[in-house]
Amino acid sequence: MKQIIVLGGGYGGILTAKKLAKRLRKQKDLRITLIDRKPYHTLLTELHEVAANRVEEDSIKIDLKKVFSGFRNVDVVLDEIGGIDFDGQTLRGEKQTYNYDYLVIGTGSKPTFFGIPGADQHAFTLWSYDDAVRLKEHTLNMFRKAVLERDPQVRKEMLTFVVVGGGFTGVEMIGELAEFTQQLCKEFYVDPSEVTLHVADMVDKILPILPEPLIRKAEKRLRKMNVNIITGSKITEVKPDGVTVGGNDIKSRTVIWTAGVEGSDVVGNMDVEQKGRKRILTNDKLQVPAHPNVYVVGDNIFYIPEGAAAPVPQMVENAELAAPVIAHNIVAELLNKPMKSYKPTFHGTMVCIGSRYGVANVGVPGHMFRLSGFMAMLVKHMINMLYLFQVCGFNKVYHYLLHEFFHVRNNRSFVGGHFAKRSPNFWLVPLRIFAGWMWLSQGWDKIHKIIEDPDKVFLIPAKVADGVSAASAAGADAAGAAGAGAADAVSAASAYTAEAVSALPVPGFMKSIVDWSMDLMFYTGDGGYTSLAYVFQTSMVLAELIVGILLIVGLFTAPAAVASVAMGAMVWVSGMAPNEMLWYLAAGIALIGGSGSTFGLDYYVYPWLKKVWGRIPIVRRWYVYTD
Repeated sequence: MKQIIVLGGGYGGILTAKKLAKRLRKQKDLRITLIDRKPYHTLLTELHEVAANRVEEDSIKIDLKKVFSGFRNVDVVLDEIGGIDFDGQTLRGEKQTYNYDYLVIGTGSKPTFFGIPGADQHAFTLWSYDDAVRLKEHTLNMFRKAVLERDPQVRKEMLTFVVVGGGFTGVEMIGELAEFTQQLCKEFYVDPSEVTLHVADMVDKILPILPEPLIRKAEKRLRKMNVNIITGSKITEVKPDGVTVGGNDIKSRTVIWTAGVEGSDVVGNMDVEQKGRKRILTNDKLQVPAHPNVYVVGDNIFYIPEGAAAPVPQMVENAELAAPVIAHNIVAELLNKPMKSYKPTFHGTMVCIGSRYGVANVGVPGHMFRLSGFMAMLVKHMINMLYLFQVCGFNKVYHYLLHEFFHVRNNRSFVGGHFAKRSPNFWLVPLRIFAGWMWLSQGWDKIHKIIEDPDKVFLIPAKVADGVSAASAAGADAAGAAGAGAADAVSAASAYTAEAVSALPVPGFMKSIVDWSMDLMFYTGDGGYTSLAYVFQTSMVLAELIVGILLIVGLFTAPAAVASVAMGAMVWVSGMAPNEMLWYLAAGIALIGGSGSTFGLDYYVYPWLKKVWGRIPIVRRWYVYTD
């Protein structure tokens, strides 16, 4: 049994293990083991959202066993690896020793402090889930203590926040912090003028990797959020009560360090050639030259592509692009096929400054587009969802949408609070029951007619003698429509009104389609009805009854509401819908969000169905479930 070990459950490790599992799913004599010290994958690029209380803490975590639940050839092992014997092809963990035939190193990075005194002791870092939660709680505590503090100097220190590092992480953190502190000022009755925010870096500008116009936009946005930007100033010391920047002391109880990263401790202790802050030197196949059965992915790679002047960047896209190359090369070695070289094409960078604004430089080399504001944030969310779909399919994308758009706090989304869930569902219960009763009563009236005379078709009018369908004729005569009924609709217009009314207008192309479909399916050559017409009539009446009952009892409310909208739309396109049909359509749309969990059977049925559905192997493999 050959063993492939992927060390690290970060961006690169997860994607590599998944791609290997898919390629090697038919290989019975091979096992893939992913080893990490934590049971979850952390979305490191979204840490600032938790640290500033924009999203729930669990929104940036993905259970590793959930990710691989559909792959029988992958084992997830929780262990801390202390060392690697490359010659003996073993990993030494706290729990046991692991043998491998192929090894993929993706242990990621950790913050580096550049030897600055006090930085590792007194500054907060933002490089893990625990860091984000700790920083959020600390910020809340600073406000709790500040409102009770009578010493103005101590109070000022508590309400001063400094982010060291003007790169992507630092700018995103200070942007979120600016919004978070504004909200905390309201909650704790603190004057916003008392809060001071700084972002500091020794280079002469923030976000130096971006084009100058985008840098200026980012600076303008930060200043609008009352952030003091300090550039070209060396950070020389971090103290318990502040930080020294450019020779000046900034008194603060909250110094957040985002100034750079280096390889993880386990990488730093490896007996392999390293460059650039503990990154492992690789060849073009992403192999360690001295150990060709060892590959490197993500932040741990030090590789300068042909024609490039600098090594590949430590960013998520590097991990996404490297993972399929490594998976291909390992499979190629196993099957004696040609290997691929790593030739990455990066598509740009994005940074959000708070929840509503961002800047992005995206595209392909030679054709980059500068985006800001709404479009930049839209691109960022789209790319995040693309990555999440690779990792955990529909499940994580669904929850991402909930956290970012529907369960947002204080309208902190780039679309504001327009999609946020605000109204409790119990206000929809009367509407749900009333709409259900209307459908049920219409169906109940018609089912008696079908029972009395099964051979009579009354929902589909007789074909007009000149060959034009009755739907068109009825559309021209609203009074006839009120009495005759919908062509291929669910019920007659008279079901909704007792008087002749003007029919809702239907676009000509839709009317032509309805005419054509009725001639094709419901009428015989001699003007009679086909057997499908009888089936259609019975099915539609039963649909009215079923939808009505489901809405009344609150069972499968959302699908029933969708069916209600569909039935209303069918009446409309038939050309015989009275004005009351607009009410049916609006009520159905309002109920799609679901009101069955309040005084309805959905409250009991859906949790049980979710458990049953989530146990089906193919469902777990494709992540088509919600938590």
